[in-house]
Amino acid sequence: MAGYTQYANPDVTSKAIGKEMPISPKDSREICRMIRGKKVNVAIQMLEEVIDLKRPVPFKRYNSGIAHKPNVGPGRYPKKSAQAILAVLESAKHNAEYKGLDADNMKVTVIAATLGRTIPGYMPRAHGRSTQWNHQTVNIEVILEEVE
Repeated sequence: MAGYTQYANPDVTSKAIGKEMPISPKDSREICRMIRGKKVNVAIQMLEEVIDLKRPVPFKRYNSGIAHKPNVGPGRYPKKSAQAILAVLESAKHNAEYKGLDADNMKVTVIAATLGRTIPGYMPRAHGRSTQWNHQTVNIEVILEEVE
């Protein structure tokens, strides 16, 4: 991933990117869908509730065999992915404060989770054989924009 997927006006936006995070790509996409368009403080609170297992993340796409949660439908609590996305979101918020923008009055306009590099690995099997057991990584980008 060379840069950001969208152009953003540097006068009213702040950006942050997290590269090759060892988290689930499917969980990351669903978390990004959940907090896209929210205000920064609301998004941070939602992620902290997911980490504390109080708010389930609704799974719209990868929901085969997933149990229903109250008032959500199919959902889970992807704690590790939420912690990684929370770190990138807080980094973007701190970047906004550093630039002199009003960090409390910002909205998550762009948040994307794309596949990163695959780290090759192998699992030993019977009779001297082995099976691929690769580890996927995720690139997360966040662009916050000041709300009028």
